[in-house]
Amino acid sequence: MRGWNRAKLLWAYVTRRSRLNAQPVEYIVETTAKCNLYCPMCPRETHKQPKEDMAEEIFNRLVEESGRSAEHMMLIGLGEPFMDPRIFERIEYCSRHHIATLLSTNGTFLDERMSERLLESPLEHITLSFDGATKESFEYYRKGARFEKVRDNFVRFARMKKERGAKMQVVVQMVRMERNAGEVDDFVRFWSTVPGVDQVRIKEDETNLMHPDAGHAATEWKHPCHYLWRGPMYVKHNGDVYPCCQSYMLDGQPVGRIADQPLDEIWNSAEMREVVAAAR
Repeated sequence: MRGWNRAKLLWAYVTRRSRLNAQPVEYIVETTAKCNLYCPMCPRETHKQPKEDMAEEIFNRLVEESGRSAEHMMLIGLGEPFMDPRIFERIEYCSRHHIATLLSTNGTFLDERMSERLLESPLEHITLSFDGATKESFEYYRKGARFEKVRDNFVRFARMKKERGAKMQVVVQMVRMERNAGEVDDFVRFWSTVPGVDQVRIKEDETNLMHPDAGHAATEWKHPCHYLWRGPMYVKHNGDVYPCCQSYMLDGQPVGRIADQPLDEIWNSAEMREVVAAAR
């Protein structure tokens, strides 16, 4: 079913169809809008978020309606996943529907007990966000977190993963910004030697919140964005659905709401088809 779904999405993209008889293969699902840190580069600082979690019925409905075609669900958004009291239930629920799960964490809650529980779960991929190689830069960008505590949490988790022979993919990621740009080599050097870390990634800052006048460079695209045909579709904690996470950050309007409409109807809504048509 999933292979046939992917084939239909590819055909729809190649032929530039705006109505699809297939569903996205990837979703970004914001299971919580709560976060315990202040990070000046985070979109939640310009898009204020309520202290709310995704309702169980919204999450379950999304999984059930997408389960025959969804391949990945990234359980992330503008909140810290481990502030969601149901996060492990949601990971298990996706696994029962044969959907792989991924998440990203700021590491403040990743103590030994949490690490044990996480490594026993069916989560397939985790990104450990650590924005700096020095205490000064890290704590500037991750206000409310302690450099030493988060670093030790990440190192312990990666080593526990290695010792247990867990298959979970572990990525340590730094977003390159003005204050930490000179620390890239030290960052890569340190984390590359930590047992259990599968990849060290340096990501460019995509928000421009630290330099709001910079804007986005104009680019001439030869092909429309394939995400509009395959996902990830972005689902906010309240069930609002966006074509992708960037549409929400750019103050776009939702194309539907999980609690009110079937997923197929949202995917082929007039609003979604208008976005796709404009991208062709």
